[in-house]
Amino acid sequence: MRQPSCLARLFTTAAVTALLAAGLSGCKTAGMSDVTGSLGAKAEPAPAADPTHASDVDGDRFRANPRDADAALRYGQALRANGQRSQAVAVFEQASLNNPGNKTLLAAYGRALADNGNLQKAFDVLGRAHTPANPDWRILSVQGAVLDQMNRHDEARGYYASALKIRPDEPSVLSNLGLSYMLSKDLPKAEAHLRQAYAGGRADPRVRQNLGLVVGLQGRFSEAESIVKADLPPDEAAANVSYLKQMLASKTGPQLDAQAGDVRGRT
Repeated sequence: MRQPSCLARLFTTAAVTALLAAGLSGCKTAGMSDVTGSLGAKAEPAPAADPTHASDVDGDRFRANPRDADAALRYGQALRANGQRSQAVAVFEQASLNNPGNKTLLAAYGRALADNGNLQKAFDVLGRAHTPANPDWRILSVQGAVLDQMNRHDEARGYYASALKIRPDEPSVLSNLGLSYMLSKDLPKAEAHLRQAYAGGRADPRVRQNLGLVVGLQGRFSEAESIVKADLPPDEAAANVSYLKQMLASKTGPQLDAQAGDVRGRT
């Protein structure tokens, strides 16, 4: 049987999923690469099908020429995909020093720092990855997600608002905004933004899953169950519903406190 999907898939901001890590032993967790509204193809090359092989190949290429920005991007991304977060940080840091002013490398470096739990530094580096004259909505959204990890929700929402000015109705940004409200326990606002994200028809399946969780946390379990199951094969759907039941019934269920975990905890 396929390994069932964990409820960690229901969260796309890093801190939120960290809240569930202790209760979902055995479930694989992800990094900032899974944050809805992540930097995407514009800022980084597409993930390799086999990160281990890519790490070997691109690692050799990077070591042969540490100033090769493309090799550094691909090698760092492969390291992140393999969970080698500290090594990815080191590669991107060196590459950024060797290629000063390369904003694509800075964006990747900032994300790697966030993966590794270096939140303030990640936020600062991401701020150097674009300019007020040429802002990048993807980076603004990730900056917002990092601020949410630092429990700075009002500031985070300002970054999401800026991203939405550039990319109106972008589902990934609306999803992050919804989860920001979830972290501060404003579930009706969280639901409203997640429904807006889903209504456009362009949303990642995770947006629907996030919506299902927020609906469930408000006590509407039947509705949440139908939402959570919609995008999954039967075995995974059943596993997610089971986990959702356990958490919603638990007296010590998820506390929406951004200080409960860092970017690595799950996420």
